[in-house]
Parts: sequence; structure tokens; C-alpha cells
Amino acid sequence: MSRHTFRLPDIGEGIAEAEIVAWHVAVGDVVAEDSPLADVMTDKATVEMESPVAGRVVEVAGEVGDRIAIGSPLVVIETGDGDGEGDREGEGAARILRQAQDERVLEHRAPAVTPEPSVTPNPGPVRAEPIELRAPTPHQSPPAQVTRVLASPAVRARAMDLGIDLARVRPGEDGRVRHGDLDRFIAYNAGGGFAPAGGRRADETVRVIGLRRRIAENMAASKRHIPHFSYVEEIDVTALEAMRGELNAAHATRGRLTLLPFLITAICRVVPDFPMINARYDDEAGVVTRHGAVHLGLATQTPGGLMVPVIRDAQSRNLWQLAQDITRLADAARGGTIAAADMTGSTLTVTSLGPLGGVATTPVINRPEVAIIGPNRIIERPMFVPDGLGGERLAKRKLMNLSISCDHRVVDGWDAASFVQAVRRLIETPSLLLVG
Repeated sequence: MSRHTFRLPDIGEGIAEAEIVAWHVAVGDVVAEDSPLADVMTDKATVEMESPVAGRVVEVAGEVGDRIAIGSPLVVIETGDGDGEGDREGEGAARILRQAQDERVLEHRAPAVTPEPSVTPNPGPVRAEPIELRAPTPHQSPPAQVTRVLASPAVRARAMDLGIDLARVRPGEDGRVRHGDLDRFIAYNAGGGFAPAGGRRADETVRVIGLRRRIAENMAASKRHIPHFSYVEEIDVTALEAMRGELNAAHATRGRLTLLPFLITAICRVVPDFPMINARYDDEAGVVTRHGAVHLGLATQTPGGLMVPVIRDAQSRNLWQLAQDITRLADAARGGTIAAADMTGSTLTVTSLGPLGGVATTPVINRPEVAIIGPNRIIERPMFVPDGLGGERLAKRKLMNLSISCDHRVVDGWDAASFVQAVRRLIETPSLLLVG
């Protein structure tokens, strides 16, 4: 037998270490060439590590949440009989893979009628009875067609112990059933698919790892180092919403405009008069860099937590280009396909909770930036407006609060308030946003 040590490669981002955020294999698993081994997270992105050889896993480095240095062993794979490097992808590795598949062939066979397994919160181990295989006679029905379920041996063994038919478990997006998919299947079926009203759940201990740990570290550093202050102003978006509806109706083939492209356009128009807002502060060097271009961070909620992809040179984009960028980056972030280059270099961030925006927010600054802007929920409310005759009348208006949090070491309260008022004037007179 020869062994291949797969070391954590230099991903090319100038990093010294990476965090293990998911294992796709365990000791004893048989892997094919190019099959996934683990997901590792750097400061910029999550990367899936794939096996360079076929064989059996004999060692793995650490647990989920551990950090390992670039160049350190990640997985050791036994590749079969051979005298070294030349056998890594040869007959020995292929023989191990075929042998493991042959050993599991009974796992994939099922009778024509399979009783539904019952899952209990604490089931005992289920032992398979010996099965004698015979060729079908003229009076027997042929065996049911075998359905191949992608899963590691460890997942298969666990499913067998629990009495779960893997064919009934919904796999991940890649079609592979993992331990997390089993956990969700068990949790769902333990309550018959319905959570009891007011039922008590068991305490759960969750390790803070991966993206959630990055978020925790970044937010703690931001609040620890930055003296935040927030300012909130009410904006009448009635005219803007009317114009947005007209543009969407007239240019349906170009995509749908939300409020965000208009807000970003207003911010970019105003920023040259308030350069202290579009800046980054290196507090260790004592240097503030006021940026000429607006590289706008877009706080995006994903299944794993908050991410901030970046719209490059937002000041050079029109409304529809901004809308396309917002959709593209948000979809990539939520789908886990965001490129590392799209996650760095922001100079100012916008965070929006959409219809959940609430009355007002006090967002946390995306360090080392010095400001973050948050539009809140649009609500309809009666308001006194000019009647055109020198008086006022009561009318239904669409109103939205706009929040901004700033680094008080760099931005004064007067600057933040003046900046928001300038944005407000453009939003309340939206035709100005279309003037070059």
C-alpha cells in the first residue's frame, strides 16, 4: 500500500491559514479522484478541496472549526499496492474503489415493496438480516430497479443504524446526502412533519465556526474599535415609487428596478460633496483614505450568514446596470458561488432588510469603512402637503426612514446629517436622478 498526503494548497490570496468549515469524508471512506474532501474558508471565500487521487481515507486533519496552516497535511489517502508516486492513480486505487462499491452492493438493493421506516427520537441500532440471493424463477418477479444514492460510507452506516432509507432523504444541491441532510430528515419526521404548538425543544449547542465566526469577529472588532453614532431621517418616496413603477412598466425587458438602484445613484451623486463619508480609516497607521470611486458594499443575508459583496465603480453605473449587479451579486452570495474578488475593497456599505426593514435601524459599520447606510420599510401614512394655493391638504404618502451609522473619529454629526439631507432632496425629487 502507498499513501498520498494531500496538503492544504496556497489558494493564491496571500493567506497563511484557512478554517475547516465542512468535511465531506471521514476516516475509512473511499473516494474517487476529484471527489470533494472538505470545504475551507479564508478571509475572502469558501473553497472546496477535491481529492487528487482515488483511494481510502486513512487520516484527516482536525475537526470542523479548526484552523490549519497552508502546506499542512489535510487528508492522507491510501492508494493501494504500489511503490510510490506512480501508483497513485493506478490499478491499486481503482481496485480499492471497486472493492468498496462491491461491499456495499446489498445496501442499494430493496425488495419490490419496502415498508416505511419509523423514526423515533432515540432509536436503537437496526441490524440487517442475512439475505440469500437467487436468480428469479418464472414464478417470481424480478428485483426492483436499484436506485443509486450518493453518500459516504459513514452516512450510509448511520442511516442503516437509524433504519432510514436514504432514498427518502432529500440530498443537497449536488445530489449527495450528508449528515446534515440526515439531521433535517430526523428532525422533520420525529414530529410527523409538524412542530407541536408551544412544544418544548431540547437545548442546542452550536459551535461558532466558518462564516458565522467571521461575522462575530468582524462585528466585535467594529464595535470595540469604532465609536458609532447613528442618524435617522424620514423621506417621502411617493414620487420615487410612482416613477419606479412607470420605468418598470415601460422597460420590462430590461429587468425590474427596486428602490436600491435609486438610493445608490443618489448616494453616488452626493458623495463628492461629502468625501469623508466614502472613506476607510486605518486606525493603526492613523490614516484616512478618502476614495474617489464608490465601491459600494451590499450587505446580503445568505443561508450561512451575512456577506458583503461589492459593486465596483457604482458611480459609473446606470439604474439598470446597478439592478443587474445587485441581483448577480446577491444570487452568487446566497448560492455560494461568489468570487473572492467580489468580496473585497468596499468603501461604503448599504444594508437593507427590504420589507422587514422596520421603523429605524442602527447598522454596524463594515470596518475599516467609516459609514453604513440603511433604508427602512416604506409605509403609507397621512401627511400634510402643499395644496398649490398657498395652503396645505391632507394626503396619503409613502414614507421611509433612512438610517446612517458613522465613525465619530472621522465623521462629525453635522456632516452625517448634511449628507443624508442631500440624499433626501434627490430621492424626493427623483427626476434629478435621471439628469446626467
